[in-house]
Amino acid sequence: MFAIIQAAGHQVKVEPGQHIDVDRLGAQDGAEVTFDRVLLVSRDDGSLVAGSPVVGGARVVGVVDAHHRGPKIRVFRRKRRKGMRRTRGHRSDLTRIRITDITAD
Repeated sequence: MFAIIQAAGHQVKVEPGQHIDVDRLGAQDGAEVTFDRVLLVSRDDGSLVAGSPVVGGARVVGVVDAHHRGPKIRVFRRKRRKGMRRTRGHRSDLTRIRITDITAD
């Protein structure tokens, strides 16, 4: 069984027991998080239920494991023949969530 959810503006394919990283949530470590925007659900019998835009009555439950920062991304800009060079860095604040349950009514 798997589901496709919309979490913090991103679409993520999730399965029970899987860890996902989403943009920083305000929940504490060990708190339970529920995602109600479920776009697609695959049931145990192999059938697919697609929503338009969301599946009614479906939800995905997870537990917050940790808050951390993503890898550093270097942004380098230059203009040819001008001598202009700029380097900037960026790191995203992320929340690691362990998916515990997928329910679809």
